[in-house]
Amino acid sequence: MSADRGLDPALVPMIEKLEAFEAAAAAAPHKRLTLSLVRQDGCANRFSMTVFDGQPEKNDEIVERVVKTLLWTAGGHTLYVSGDRALYRRLKAAYAPGGARAYDAAFMRRIFDRPFEVRFCAPESLPPEKRCSRRIGGHYAGSRIGFDAGGSDRKVSAVRDGEVLYSEEVQWLPKVHADPLYHYNEIYAAFRRAAEVLDNRVDAVGVSSAGICLDNQVKSAALFRAVPKSLYDKHVRHIYTDVAKRFGDMPVTVENDGDVAALAGYFSGKKGRLLGLAMGTSEAAGYVDAEGGLNGWLNELGYVPLCFNRDVRDEISGDYGTGAKYLCQEGVIRLSARVGHVFSPQEDTPAKKLKSVQNALERERKRYAPVFETMGLYLGYAVAYYARFYDIGRLLLLGRVTSGAGGEIILAAAREIVCGRYGLPVEFVMPDEIGRRLSQSIVAASL
Repeated sequence: MSADRGLDPALVPMIEKLEAFEAAAAAAPHKRLTLSLVRQDGCANRFSMTVFDGQPEKNDEIVERVVKTLLWTAGGHTLYVSGDRALYRRLKAAYAPGGARAYDAAFMRRIFDRPFEVRFCAPESLPPEKRCSRRIGGHYAGSRIGFDAGGSDRKVSAVRDGEVLYSEEVQWLPKVHADPLYHYNEIYAAFRRAAEVLDNRVDAVGVSSAGICLDNQVKSAALFRAVPKSLYDKHVRHIYTDVAKRFGDMPVTVENDGDVAALAGYFSGKKGRLLGLAMGTSEAAGYVDAEGGLNGWLNELGYVPLCFNRDVRDEISGDYGTGAKYLCQEGVIRLSARVGHVFSPQEDTPAKKLKSVQNALERERKRYAPVFETMGLYLGYAVAYYARFYDIGRLLLLGRVTSGAGGEIILAAAREIVCGRYGLPVEFVMPDEIGRRLSQSIVAASL
């Protein structure tokens, strides 16, 4: 077993595959392929790569993986393809109804409220690269409510002129309730408690919510996955702003929790180019650019491919090798079988199983350290690949998988891959426990 594969001999990192493809294409008859992905705000992300000329079958797989990455990092409603008509036709078929990537196309349609399209165009007609940056957060004047909606708990903070007057963390079960009134009442109860502390004077509300939020709307979120589609648009899309209206006419800002976590990391050190990555139930992420702003990207890295193992598939999208199967508690659970770990009947949830392996590491470090070292390899290879799409200066590690001794092992192994093997000057950062728990609701108050 290769040292670079740890406990997973089937690991074929996306970054290795991409580098091998680029080298082989450059050594053969080749041409330039350029992709441009356009979003609703007029911004566009471009990606250029060398591909084989006259051998389309050699290009298909790697180009499809790159397009998938563009979609779930930046997001967009129209993909422009220039340089190879054969690849264009294959991509168009893949993202058509019934195609291999029909799930991704349907998801983008839901997010951007228009059909996802793949178009061919000449190089001179490609939409130019255009990046957006929104400076938000850091506003503490007045009386503010900050709310953080997670999958297992909700947090709220009451902040007045920068002083935190009140914070609470309450368990809830948003994923299993089909009636949106449950979610509305829970959110309202949190807002009401904070407003009471603020003497019912609320000048601004900020929300950090799991899921994809654009234009203050919840476009998609596992928090509300039990809510029927027939009720979603009317009762969920605007749920946070609808609740806020009951406390007055004030500015309301709703952002993805990954971006708010990244903002928290940025405000602690005032250094941009920061990718925040949470390894928990799934893989979540957020990004703050060099100017300290959010760029409006989806940052849904759980759907981004990081491995070419076709046997590890995501049940939701049907795709293989994505981050949601590796950089999360499921990755730890799967690897624990390779060191002979056995779960008790009481350890019947992923969270309990993760804790079981983390406790076992404390007792038998030599036996269980390879589990977390391999998780670090997953992370290291993934970050090296993400660096092709993000300008990364700092990596903020979050999530229950990074708790305790296991987190330190993961960090060390990832740093060796990113900084040692690939020579990328990335600073790794892990927050303290307070930063992991309540800071997002406090930062949300400043949005």
